[in-house]
Amino acid sequence: MRVEPLTCSIGAELIGVKLADAVHDAALFDEIKKELIRHRVLFLRDQDFSRAEHVAFARRFGELEDHPVVGSDPEHPGLVRIYKSPDSPPDRYENAWHTDATWREKPPFGCVLRCVECPPVGGDTMWANMVLAYEQLPDHVKTQIEDLRARHSIESTFGAAMPIEKRLALKAQYPDAEHPVVRTHPDTGEKVLFVNGFTTHFTNFHTPDRIRYGQDANPGGALLLSYLISQAYIPEHQVRWRWKKNSVAIWDNRSTQHYAVMDYPPCVRQMERAGIVGEKVF
Repeated sequence: MRVEPLTCSIGAELIGVKLADAVHDAALFDEIKKELIRHRVLFLRDQDFSRAEHVAFARRFGELEDHPVVGSDPEHPGLVRIYKSPDSPPDRYENAWHTDATWREKPPFGCVLRCVECPPVGGDTMWANMVLAYEQLPDHVKTQIEDLRARHSIESTFGAAMPIEKRLALKAQYPDAEHPVVRTHPDTGEKVLFVNGFTTHFTNFHTPDRIRYGQDANPGGALLLSYLISQAYIPEHQVRWRWKKNSVAIWDNRSTQHYAVMDYPPCVRQMERAGIVGEKVF
């Protein structure tokens, strides 16, 4: 297996390896997992494996989870089908920087995403290194956010286009989760900036040491959150991957954000993703 970094800050391509082999080869899997922790997102070409092998490989990292809104393959629970076509509803966008499912109390460990069919050009995906995003914050901002916590919502994102009854039922099933704004990576001990497109507001910003008057709470908290979320937009934090059929990306959802570029309509783009159950955020 050869490892070729794609940028100075995030991402590497694995060459000379078949993920299907790692289902039964513990040493190979351990090497892949080590490189994943190191580079945060891994890319591979020409991975012509079955759905069963896709699920089996992803399950080596942990149990898989279904998505409450996006459909899964009926024969392979946990394998989410992200199929786009010229007839797809316009509300099913992907083009927002986000960390998957932070509206869960235990957001995913990571994901294994395979391209089944893609446009000849367009439809790339980008990832951002949120450890680096935290490290490069000004010191006074790090001090300001060190004890902040924030809410993450499925209702205001996936549920926003639903009829109100369905949206409220979705929120009842998945109440807003609260996480620290700066989490600690469970494998490396690194600090991670942990706000994204699912984050709605801080829950403990309105304190005397942060605001002079109650009026400060609204613009102060909102502007700070917007600034923190925008750190994923910095090109030096990012890697961009051009998909081809049977290309695969594996990412550490705990330390990254990603963005699916929707510049390809009216083409077809079909992706299949196995999301791995994560742990409580600290």
